[in-house]
Amino acid sequence: SVSNFMMQFQADILRTPIDRPMMVETTAFGAAFLAGLASGVWSSQEEIKQIRKSDRVFTPLMDEKKAAGYYRQWLRAVERSEKWETEDEKDMQTC
Repeated sequence: SVSNFMMQFQADILRTPIDRPMMVETTAFGAAFLAGLASGVWSSQEEIKQIRKSDRVFTPLMDEKKAAGYYRQWLRAVERSEKWETEDEKDMQTC
């Protein structure tokens, strides 16, 4: 993500460093690397790893207790969103 806030928040609640690459469009970058490997542009994954450059590494800064609270709330949100699929499926069956 190009959002410094989101990257820092992830590092804080996951309690782990988050390494943002210079090339943030990693989906397109990955597809290009796979195509390049298949066509012989690159000979190995190691060669590709040397191309990747970091923009910034976000390290956890938030108080651990506060971060744990945010993480628990995130887990609750994920749990609730899983029920949406079930509700949508029921709505579709009644149509």
